[in-house]
Amino acid sequence: MPAHVYILRCRDGSYYVGSTRDTLERRASEHNAGTFGGYTAARRPVVLAFSQPFDRIIDAIAAERRLKGWSRAKKEALMRGDYDVLRALARGRNRSKKTPHPELVEG
Repeated sequence: MPAHVYILRCRDGSYYVGSTRDTLERRASEHNAGTFGGYTAARRPVVLAFSQPFDRIIDAIAAERRLKGWSRAKKEALMRGDYDVLRALARGRNRSKKTPHPELVEG
């Protein structure tokens, strides 16, 4: 069953990162309905700003964990598809490591 990592833009301008096996439309609807409470419940409505499919849920969860650690600027560069800025932000944070590939890589 396919899975997705996704970023929601909340009413207050903040971002929420999650993963799901469900359809993105249904998951966004659940966030907007406040079905599970939590972070987005007080920040509705939310809008799907980014998603990436994965073959396995464990890969989507790994991508979610990575994205949750990213700065707002890196998330926005990813959502825009601006990989040059994403690379520059990755280098600026830790110049001693190799620059990671700008796209989230499965497995």
